[in-house]
Amino acid sequence: MSMQKKVQRRPIPRGVVLQGLPDFLSRIYLARGVTSVSELDLSLSRLHNNASIKGLDSAVELLVEALLAHQKILILGDFDCDGATSTALAMLFLRELKADCHFLVPNRFEYGYGLTPEIVDLAAHKKPDLIVTVDNGISSIDGVERAKQLGIKVLITDHHLPGDMLPRADAIVNPNQPGCTFLSKNAAGVGVIFYVLSGLRAALRELDFFQKNNLAEINMANFLDLLALGTVADLVPLDMNNRILVEQGLRRIRAGKCRPGIKALLGQAGKKLGHVNASDMGFIVGPRLNAAGRLDDMSLGINCLLSDSEEDAELLAGKLDHLNQERKHIEQEMKVDAESQLTSFFQSFDERSNTGDQVWGLCLYQPHWHQGVIGILASRIKEKLNRPTIIFAPADDDPSVQNPILKGSARSIPGLHMRDALDLLAKRHPHLLSKFGGHAMAAGMSIEYNNLAAFTEAFNQIAKELLCESDLEAMLLTDGELNPEERSIEHIQLLERSGPWGQSFPEPCFEGVFNVLQHRILKEKHLKLVLSDEFGGQFIDAIEFNSDWCRCALPNKIRIVYRPNVNDFRGKKSIQFFIDYLEAV
Repeated sequence: MSMQKKVQRRPIPRGVVLQGLPDFLSRIYLARGVTSVSELDLSLSRLHNNASIKGLDSAVELLVEALLAHQKILILGDFDCDGATSTALAMLFLRELKADCHFLVPNRFEYGYGLTPEIVDLAAHKKPDLIVTVDNGISSIDGVERAKQLGIKVLITDHHLPGDMLPRADAIVNPNQPGCTFLSKNAAGVGVIFYVLSGLRAALRELDFFQKNNLAEINMANFLDLLALGTVADLVPLDMNNRILVEQGLRRIRAGKCRPGIKALLGQAGKKLGHVNASDMGFIVGPRLNAAGRLDDMSLGINCLLSDSEEDAELLAGKLDHLNQERKHIEQEMKVDAESQLTSFFQSFDERSNTGDQVWGLCLYQPHWHQGVIGILASRIKEKLNRPTIIFAPADDDPSVQNPILKGSARSIPGLHMRDALDLLAKRHPHLLSKFGGHAMAAGMSIEYNNLAAFTEAFNQIAKELLCESDLEAMLLTDGELNPEERSIEHIQLLERSGPWGQSFPEPCFEGVFNVLQHRILKEKHLKLVLSDEFGGQFIDAIEFNSDWCRCALPNKIRIVYRPNVNDFRGKKSIQFFIDYLEAV
């Protein structure tokens, strides 16, 4: 069973109402920090301009020089969805300029992450004059030095948090680098390259580049579908700037103005373009693209996004869907392994709790685990136990290696900034971590197998210092209860149109006590219910996916946290609840 969770309502400021909105919608926005109806205006005119982005002028100069001198430009991407959309956006933009451009994405199993010296040597075969990193590079000190030795210029565009030292690149654009005053520190990698290329377009306009070369001026709105996908899939906080980019991208997708690859990937799940929302980017398109980087080569995903042919896009999307099914199978096997380890974890927890001791940060490892799937497993375990979690797998599948390098993927909980925790660990124990990088809630690292036990102990100790007991209490924040009048199709449809919802601007969820009228188990793991409220009112269909209650006796009265949805089946609309949490009353 998962840990019992404390259900708590999101606080809202007293005496404040957003005029012109239904009361329940006003409450939802206020709970997410919206203080004025003007903040709900997600038109493109309200985007932050790029004037305050540090390094932008130098970056644009490098790109202009490369274009005017017909130099070779190599885009170095990352093997996740943000990296894929960033690479595709850069390639599509430069191709419209007739630039001599190519892309390279490191195979995570051979070269690891970022602009490493090995990747620079591989890139050198293409003889680039300029390497442009997207969604990586801010920690690539050695890689930039290798590029300098080979006479290759480097422009870094990234959004990850920098370390104590910055690489000696020819230009760096990263809203999180010291001295950058750009207001949206939460930009995804695809957002950063979007702003860089917007600056390039402005510079080329001043040089009459488009007119002199008989080229149409590039419309940056054509890339908004990629921005929506990369921003949502990378789980960056949806501040107002990111919400504008996502909302505008979703509007274009719904209108059919999107890349054939995005359309094909949505089609694999039977999703109609006209009903696409932000969660579809995160749960339908993103995982299928990420599957290429996890199990194979992200070039497959990038080529799907780059394809101008619907037929080719559908073929590539089919391959990505197949990889995603394989990823799910591997993940399930790893999850079974992990749960057997977690049994001993719970036993250890019970024994230690009597002495006031417990596990604060969790590390799990199996020699046969797949390094492409460890991030997903870390997320699952973190959600299950509400502990900062790191999952390790061998970097090389050669079993004869005595002291293999392990790749780790970390996921955190509120209260522990994962990258800062790893930085502290590295300062205290310099020999334990080979390398690391990441964000507050997610990070990656490499360690030697012989250091795993010492690392596990050190990580637990640091988590204990940084967290307090209340941080380990699993909590679900809700938007309160919906009264029967608010549980109407019209209200729920209004809610669906009121996003985009996502990281740090969460999709509304509600709580309530209901009677269980009927229940059955689907595919041995999903719980399908028919509910009524305490007053015996409307009957409501509900489902909890991957429910622990499939193995337990279900009570007649339950308290649930749920997300309401309008189900449209053969033209008949009805309300259905997606249950996030269920407990007996």
